[in-house]
Amino acid sequence: MRHFLTAAVTVLTLALPAFSAELGDDGLHKEPWFRDTFKDMREDLAEANAEGKRLLVIWEQRGCIYCTKMHEEVYSDPAIRAQIEEGYFVVQMNLFGDVAITDFDGESLPEKEMAMKWGVMFTPTMMFFPEEVSEGIPANRAAVATMPGAFMKGTTGALLTWVQEHGYESGVNFQKYVAERVTGQ
Repeated sequence: MRHFLTAAVTVLTLALPAFSAELGDDGLHKEPWFRDTFKDMREDLAEANAEGKRLLVIWEQRGCIYCTKMHEEVYSDPAIRAQIEEGYFVVQMNLFGDVAITDFDGESLPEKEMAMKWGVMFTPTMMFFPEEVSEGIPANRAAVATMPGAFMKGTTGALLTWVQEHGYESGVNFQKYVAERVTGQ
């Protein structure tokens, strides 16, 4: 009977996620590398630049199973976590939130209205920004890459690297970049 209990505990332990990000009062996952800011895009960009990092906005919503998947299976991976912590200034946005966001173009709207303005329809959505954004340009036009949905570690890691390496400037299509990394060609 003792061996059966040991085996049952082992199976249950392996079936549970190795990591589970805490949920905040808003029902969203909270990572230690999320920045608590005033959600003024120009200020956040300036702070990211001052730290030598890239600005990344992650849109999530309460109860999002794909957000949970990203936190438990992707962001918890030590290599992905290191890429994010070392290279990105991350601001979390709530798809249905009421916190005011000030866009690069100066317009201030609650999160839920800014999500509509920027065309964010899915969670999670990751929006990556360049080091400089011209005056009058809204975030959705300034973003150098947007990843709507949950992707596995390989694709997410590749996108984090592609943005860090300015792959969008070299004319290398991201899908081609990923294919070349997989095939080694």
